[in-house]
This record gives sequence, C-alpha cells and structure tokens, in this order.
Amino acid sequence: MTVRVQQSGSTNETATSERWNGSVDDAIGGLPLIDDATSVAPRDARVLSKLFFDRLQELEEGTHAFSYARNTLIEMNLALVHFAAGRYRNRPATDHEEIIQVGTIGLIKAIDRFDLSRETEFTTFAIPYIVGEMKRFFRDTSWAVHVPRRLQELRVELSKAKEELSPVLDRDPTVPELAEHLKLTEEEVVEGLVAANGYTAGSLDTPYNDADSGTEGEGRTLADTFGACDPALELVEDFHSLAPLIEKLPERDRTLLRMRFGEEMTQAQIGEAMGCSQMHVSRLLSRTISRLRAGLLAQE
Repeated sequence: MTVRVQQSGSTNETATSERWNGSVDDAIGGLPLIDDATSVAPRDARVLSKLFFDRLQELEEGTHAFSYARNTLIEMNLALVHFAAGRYRNRPATDHEEIIQVGTIGLIKAIDRFDLSRETEFTTFAIPYIVGEMKRFFRDTSWAVHVPRRLQELRVELSKAKEELSPVLDRDPTVPELAEHLKLTEEEVVEGLVAANGYTAGSLDTPYNDADSGTEGEGRTLADTFGACDPALELVEDFHSLAPLIEKLPERDRTLLRMRFGEEMTQAQIGEAMGCSQMHVSRLLSRTISRLRAGLLAQE
C-alpha cells in the first residue's frame, strides 16, 4: 500500500513521505508505524501530522486504528507543549511538569477540533489552545483566595490602567480616574481593588516592624500585632438586647434589679430597704431573671 501525504510542492515533504513508506501497517489504518513518536523531528512531524489528520477523519472512532492515529498525533506534537511552556519556566511557585500536563490537555483539545479543510497549519491552530489552557491553570491556581473570574480579570485591567496612567499623572491614579479610564463605576473599581488583595497571602510569622515601634518592635511577627477578642464586647450585645425587656418590667422589679446588680446590695439589705423578707427578695429576683432570660431566648 502506498502512503499518501498531502503534497505542497515541497521536496522536504516528499522525502518525509518516502522515508515512512516501508513501515505501513493495514492494522493501523494504513498509516506508518512509528515506535517512538516523540523522537520525530519537528519538520517531519508537520508533514506526518497532515497524513495522520487526513486518515483520522476517515477512521471510525473507537477502533484501534483511530486510537493509534490520535495518540501518535499527540506524541508527535508534544514539542509544541514544551515550546509554549518554556515562557513560564521561571515563573515562581510553579511546577514545570504541571504546566506540561496542562498544556497537553490543550494539545488534545486542538487535535480533536482541528479540520484540514480550513487550510491552516496545525501549529498555528494548536498554540492558542495550549497557551489558553496554561493561562486558565494559572488563573485558577495562582490566587491565594478564590474570587470570581470577573474580578480576576478586573485585577489585570486595573493593573494595566495603573501602568498607563501613572507616568501621565506622575502619581498613582485615584479611584475616579481609574473608573473613567476603564469606563466602569467607582464601586466596580473599589470591588476590583479589594479583590486584588486575595491574589497573594502573607504568613503570620512574617517579621513585622513599623516606623513608630523603633527597636522595641524587633523580633515581632505579624501575628503579634493582632488584638485578641474582648469578652466584654459580648456584654454590650447582651445589654443592648436586655434594655427593652427591662423597660417592660414593673417599677418594683426594675428597682430590685438596680439595687442588686447596680448598687450591689445583698438580698438582706434589699429586704430591709423594701420592707420584706430576704426569702421574698430571692423569689422576686428568680422570677424577674427567668422572665428576662425567656425574653432573650425568644429573640434568638
């Protein structure tokens, strides 16, 4: 069987076709048998890819020949993934192998969607898919805090706007100036600036020393500057909730609460002042406190 390669008039393509003519296998759709597709030179890969894409359109999906053609195309064009990943080799906190894996997904998508009838070089068609998949990976994994994609894209726009406006204004642009430049509302700009804080996160163990602390602040970490929760703040909420309930109490019960908890009088002193026994004062206090407690629980 003769291997047919789409000819473009180039002698290189003809030579490549003849080189693989002796290894045709009917079990794989009449395609050349390539033991190690990753070792095929880029120039040969371009020519062979046309042949494999042409046969891939004719083969039935799910067959051994179809799988061979598709897998070989992937392996032959992995050089495109490595080429695209090269620009991100020095990107901090990024595993190069992960970039290769993500780029390979883009390559597979390009192979599945490529159409020879468009008369476009596969390289030209595949690179945007590969790079797009890598950028999507960075967008989804680079942020320390997950924010909506709209705000991620807005952060990039705000960064570009600042770079454009700063040299012109000779200072950092204000929110209104950014909003006018980007044709956005000031609220949208503020939302984007706040969301940008989630791109990176700092460790609480980071050394911290402000200008006002001097030598006394040496050895402190960022965690040391955070205040602790004040238990008294919870009392403020309780007092705020109790106020309307206390106002609804009879005058005698309010006086009883003021004397017991405001003036810190004993039950015996309250009984003497109110002209009743200590036991009666105890019963009145218990009843009043139970009433207030029931009112608070009803609010919750």
